[in-house]
Amino acid sequence: MTDTNAPEPESTDPGAGAGSAPARRPRREKGARESLLQVTIVMEVLAVVFGALAINGLEVLPSAAVFGGAAAFIVLLIVAARVARYTWGVWFGSAVQLGLLATGFIEVLAAVTAAVFVGFWIYGVVKGGQLDAAKRAATEGAS
Repeated sequence: MTDTNAPEPESTDPGAGAGSAPARRPRREKGARESLLQVTIVMEVLAVVFGALAINGLEVLPSAAVFGGAAAFIVLLIVAARVARYTWGVWFGSAVQLGLLATGFIEVLAAVTAAVFVGFWIYGVVKGGQLDAAKRAATEGAS
């Protein structure tokens, strides 16, 4: 038995008529460098959240300063993730990495954690750039 009140599926034909939805743009393909850097940043956001909770528990700074600083770093990391596709975005993200390393002045283990993520960041920049260059060379050689 079929439902006569079910809406008809919309056509993907661009000339389907005035009542059809506009065609969607195809998604932009991300490069390997951008993907690796974004994955690193997502992990860093989690580390910042849990690090803020740990530093707050140690009571080395007032809670407002700890959570305000963590919120500022999270915003900067989100911005860095959005602009990681640009060369200047990689530099911006690198500056944020240095800021996270500076948290070692508050708690030494925060700097150790940040150093691990800086290693991930450097790997993403170098290896991602190599993978993107190899992909460009392969596509240029195929055409």
